[in-house]
Amino acid sequence: MAMPLRQTVRVGTYLMQQKLLKRRDKFPLIVELEPLFACNLACEGCGKIQHPAGVLKQRMPVAQAVGAVLESGAPMVSIAGGEPLMHPQIDEIVRQLVERRKYVFLCTNALLLRKKMDKFKPSPYFTFAVHIDGLRERHDESVAKEGTFDEAVAAIKEAKRRGFRVTTNSTFFNTDTPQTVIDVLDYLNDELKVDEMMISPAYAYEKAPDQEHFLGVEQTRELFRKAFAGGNRKRWRLNHSPLFLDFLEGKADFECTPWGIPNYSLFGWQRPCYLMADGYVPTYRELVEKTDWSKYGRGKDPRCENCMAHCGYEPTAVLATMGSLQQSLRAITETVTSNRGH
Repeated sequence: MAMPLRQTVRVGTYLMQQKLLKRRDKFPLIVELEPLFACNLACEGCGKIQHPAGVLKQRMPVAQAVGAVLESGAPMVSIAGGEPLMHPQIDEIVRQLVERRKYVFLCTNALLLRKKMDKFKPSPYFTFAVHIDGLRERHDESVAKEGTFDEAVAAIKEAKRRGFRVTTNSTFFNTDTPQTVIDVLDYLNDELKVDEMMISPAYAYEKAPDQEHFLGVEQTRELFRKAFAGGNRKRWRLNHSPLFLDFLEGKADFECTPWGIPNYSLFGWQRPCYLMADGYVPTYRELVEKTDWSKYGRGKDPRCENCMAHCGYEPTAVLATMGSLQQSLRAITETVTSNRGH
């Protein structure tokens, strides 16, 4: 991964403890925390904001949010939504998690970032993860609001100026081409110089307004195989394991590990993953022990057929890396190389 070396060592140690010392079969790599569903955008490909008005008004209490993360034991937290900067106590949630040495990624569309930035302090445990789905025209069309790209870029520059770590998250659809992928990643990597970039083919949310532009498996492989050609993959600071990138371009295939990045929201722990809602349970232990994981994955559930999202397959790739000395050395080498070059 292109993550900082300290974080790589911390996560690697955690994984070793779970597998070798505690002999656990299922444990979280990172928790997706959704302290609200409300958002200030209505993206066509999003299936997370189609809730009744009463639900969209709810905000998760700080103690509940922090308690869920601590219960899971995960070393990393991705705070999503909705738009988490709309939560009036988001800074306190972040502060308490950072205080407990959790690596926190606050996912945001950045429309409120410059206004709210004073509430946060730079820390090696804290990162703003800004959603960028393309250059100006493509991004603004994706989020259905003009000016969003320019505001996100301005917010990223200001956050970097103040000493914050900033990563980006880009989702790609069947309207993308290898060149549009290259264009946005070149811009983020070379011009904005964000710390790392995360990429993912869009998942076909059942409730998303736009159902026509989700990628199939072969489309995904072709898109990334061509985008990664010519040395781009090695040059970009991609926040993914080498095996997950192999998976995206069809050099490797994995089964989904839905329990690896569990989701906790206003409704509880979501079955089976961040992308599919087959009910909720109140505790992480109940999620792990009482969910029939054998029902999910490609060839088992039609909703999984075209999914290649990082939340299901990155944990598989990470575990496969741990189980291979060759892949472990490869991942370490790429991490060291990336940190030297940044």
